[in-house]
Amino acid sequence: MTGFVKMLQDTDVLQPVEIGSVRASRTIGRYLSREKLKTSSFLVGLLLVLSYLLVIILFGLVLSEVFPCGSRRREWEYFHGGCYYFATKQVIWQTAKMHCEEKNSSLVVIQDNPEQNFLQSRTRGERYWIGLTDIDAEGEWRWIDGTNYRANFKNWKPGQPSDYNRNEDCAEISALGEWNDENCNTQNFYICEKPLPS
Repeated sequence: MTGFVKMLQDTDVLQPVEIGSVRASRTIGRYLSREKLKTSSFLVGLLLVLSYLLVIILFGLVLSEVFPCGSRRREWEYFHGGCYYFATKQVIWQTAKMHCEEKNSSLVVIQDNPEQNFLQSRTRGERYWIGLTDIDAEGEWRWIDGTNYRANFKNWKPGQPSDYNRNEDCAEISALGEWNDENCNTQNFYICEKPLPS
C-alpha cells in the first residue's frame, strides 16, 4: 500500500498514518477548519437574525398590550373593548361623521353609564358631537349604527331634546357631560369610536 494514506478518526480530527512520504493531514485539516469556520459563521448569523426577529415580535406584543388601539396610540384611547378618538378641531356634525368614517370608525354610540362616564371624563368641559340624530324624522332619534335608541341608555340634560327653533337635529355631549340637541351646522369637537383591532 505504498503511497496510500490510511485515515483514522481521532476526536473529530483526521490523523494520517503515513505510508511513504504522503502528508495529507495538513490539507484535510485546513479544509475541515475552513468548513467549521463557515458553519459557525452561518450559525452565528442565523442566531443574530432570529434574535432580532424575536425582539421585534416581543416589542410588538408589548406595544399591543400597552397601546391596544394600534400604532397611532396617541390619537386613540382604549376603554372597555373599544378605541376612541377625541378630535382636536371643531367641525359641523356631517363633517365629523365623515372624518370618523375616513378613520374606519363612526361617531360614538353611547351604550351605558360607564361609557358615558369615560367620555365625560375626557371631554374636558367642551362640547362633542356623538352619533345620535333625528335629522331624518323630527323627534325620532336614532343612533347612526342602528342601535335601538328607545331601549338603551340616555343621558339628556333636563328639558332636552328641545328642538329649539325647530332646527336642532344632532346630539352633542354638552360642556357638563349631559346630552343636548344642537343645530347640526354648529362647530363642535367630535368623538369617533371603533372596535379593538384584532
